[in-house]
Amino acid sequence: MKNIPMFNPLPNFTRRLSLSLAAAALISALSLPSLAQPYPAKPVRVVVGYSAGGAVDAVARAVGQAMSTSLGQPFIVENKPGAGTNIAVKHVIGSEPDGYTLMMAANALAANMALYQPAPFDAERDLVPVSLIGRVPVVIAANVNAPYANIAQLLASAKARPGAIAFGTPGNGSTPHMALEFFVRAAGINLQHVPYRGGAQALTDVIGGQVPLVAVNALEVQPHVKSGKLKVLAVLSPNRSAIFPDAPTIAESGFPGFEASVWYGLVAPVATPKPIVALLHAEVQKALQTKEVRERMTAVGGEIIPGSADMFAALIRSERQRYEKLVRDANIKPD
Repeated sequence: MKNIPMFNPLPNFTRRLSLSLAAAALISALSLPSLAQPYPAKPVRVVVGYSAGGAVDAVARAVGQAMSTSLGQPFIVENKPGAGTNIAVKHVIGSEPDGYTLMMAANALAANMALYQPAPFDAERDLVPVSLIGRVPVVIAANVNAPYANIAQLLASAKARPGAIAFGTPGNGSTPHMALEFFVRAAGINLQHVPYRGGAQALTDVIGGQVPLVAVNALEVQPHVKSGKLKVLAVLSPNRSAIFPDAPTIAESGFPGFEASVWYGLVAPVATPKPIVALLHAEVQKALQTKEVRERMTAVGGEIIPGSADMFAALIRSERQRYEKLVRDANIKPD
């Protein structure tokens, strides 16, 4: 009788099991790249709620370039203008909270929760502050032929003719509009607001003499002051502006403690992992010390503000409360 070799299924089973486990491990590794690679492992998007070329856009690009150099991944600015920056904010809130979608925010982040009803978002609930970047002053400027050369003369004219002097702004609820409303209340005067759809249109009419005053950020007004078409009455910041060194601050003009600046800061979706937020904060602080970022902030008329994420969170909270009161008292409606 022949010896019939017996079939032993164990080696084949073991081999198949080993192959299955190896395949499962590979699939797991491919499906969880964030656990295998340090952050950032791919480009990071920095959303800006304004068109390219403005001050917020310029600051975002300067800071993004510095962080890209430091972290070895591109920080790509993505402009999403519209609805007073609400489109951009909602996009970021709805993004994956993985550190790859950030936003360079400004005052509208705090103001829009009061300005739009129902509130389109809750910044303190839906976003996490990464770092404050800096601020650029709002500027009160006038047609070069206007009959006032400083704030004192403007106040005298406004009190002599209540409601007769008009000021243009980039629009209802814009940061410059809010800044002038704060000033009007502090000064106890009555000015007529003329909203435009953007700072360029407001500046054109003030230069043309249709409106005597304009409130915009320092960057927008700079070329027209240089060309002699406009004059700066005051910058609404604690310190004099680097691009308008001869223009007095609003404090020097009789309003100590008053300030109305455009501030910038980086935020992320609220569930972004804390280690990533901490890393981004540290990288922003490094970026703020670079020559390139400092020069960019100076070029737009601003200054950098290093500080903790908690400091930025406190600013958003205090600004939200400040704007809520102003919107209610002045009955401000968005465009």
